[in-house]
Amino acid sequence: MFSAVSAVKSFQIHDKSKNELMLELHGKKILSDYITAITWSPDRKNFAACSAAGEVMLGNVAAMNKLSLQPLQIETGHSINCLAFSSDSQFVAAGGQEGKVQIWRVDSGKLIANLDNQRVWVDKLAWSPNCNQLAFSMGRCVQVWNANDNVVEVTLNFDSSSILDLAWHPIVQYLAVSGNKGVKVWSGEDWDEDPEILSVPSVTGAIAWSPSGEYLACGNMDNTLIVSEWGNLEPWVMQGFPGKVRELAWSDQTNSLGAPLLAAASSRGISVWERDADESVGWEGWALEVHENVVSAIAFQPTTFLLASAAADGQICLWDEAEQLLQILEGAEGGFSCLAWHPDGQFLAGGGCGGELLVWSKSMRGKGFGRSR
Repeated sequence: MFSAVSAVKSFQIHDKSKNELMLELHGKKILSDYITAITWSPDRKNFAACSAAGEVMLGNVAAMNKLSLQPLQIETGHSINCLAFSSDSQFVAAGGQEGKVQIWRVDSGKLIANLDNQRVWVDKLAWSPNCNQLAFSMGRCVQVWNANDNVVEVTLNFDSSSILDLAWHPIVQYLAVSGNKGVKVWSGEDWDEDPEILSVPSVTGAIAWSPSGEYLACGNMDNTLIVSEWGNLEPWVMQGFPGKVRELAWSDQTNSLGAPLLAAASSRGISVWERDADESVGWEGWALEVHENVVSAIAFQPTTFLLASAAADGQICLWDEAEQLLQILEGAEGGFSCLAWHPDGQFLAGGGCGGELLVWSKSMRGKGFGRSR
C-alpha cells in the first residue's frame, strides 16, 4: 500500500515567450447551458457536444475553421449527460435525464433508435471498441444494445447499487462496471457467466482500463486509488487523497518499463503515477497542484505524455511530461466542466459551465509540442 504522492512537482510555467504558446484558440461557440460532455469520432472526422439544456451538437473537422455545428437535437429542458461515437464512427449515442438513449447516424444526422426507460436517469454509456455494442446504465443494471440487430441483447444486474461507471476492455470483449463494494467484469463472449469481481471496502466510482488492457484503475469514495493488473490477485492501493478520486486518465505512450502513466484527480489536486522497476515500490506518484477549485476532467494528448486538466476555477492547464506546467488556457469564467483531445492531438476541445464550447489548435509557432517521454 502506498501513500498518495512521494513528491510535489514544481508548477512554475516554462520560460517561453508568448509567441511560442503550445495551443491557440481556434474557435468558440455558446450553447444554451452547461456543457456536459465532448467527444471526437475515432475516424478523426467529427466531434460532438451536449448540454444540460438537452442539446446534442455535431461538428465536422473539415469545417473546423468556421466551427459550425449541426444540431442533432435542440434544447429540450432535460439534460443530456453522456455522449459517445461507435468504434466505426457510424453512430453517435446520447443519454440523459429523460431516461432515453438516442442513437443517430453520423453521415445523415438521422435518429435511428430511441431506447426509452423513463424510470431512471442515464448518465453512463460506452461503445465497445471491437463491435457495435453500446452499454448504458439503467439504475442498478447495465443494458447492452446491438446496433447491427437493433436489439438489447442483455441486461446485467449489478445488484448492490446504482451503476457509477462502466468501461469496455480495449482488446478483449470484457465490460467493467463499478458501484458499491467494487467492480464487476462481465465477458461479452458469454454474458451468462458470473462476472469477475474486484472487491473494495467502500464504493468505486471512476474506472479506466489502460490502453493495452493490462491494468484497471479504480477511483474510490474512501479517498483511495486501486490499480489492478489483470490476472494478478493482489492490486496496488494508493491512499491519502484529499477526497474521492473522481477522474482517471491513462497515457497511450509507455515508459522504459513498457508501462503507461496514470493520472488521477481528487478535489483540487492531480497525482500522476508511474510503474517503478522495483516491485517493492510498485507505483511512484507525484502531485500537480495549481488549480484553485475542483478538477473536473483530465486527459493525455494522444501519442505523448502531455496532460491537460480542466477545473471549476476556469482554467485548463497543460502539463509537459505530466510534470511541468506549460500553459494555462481560459475562456470559461464560470469554470470548465469537460475536455477532450482530438485523436491526432491536433485539437483540444473544452466545455464550460456557462455553455462555452472552445476549441484550441496547435500553434505553428510552438516548439516541442507533446514530446515523448
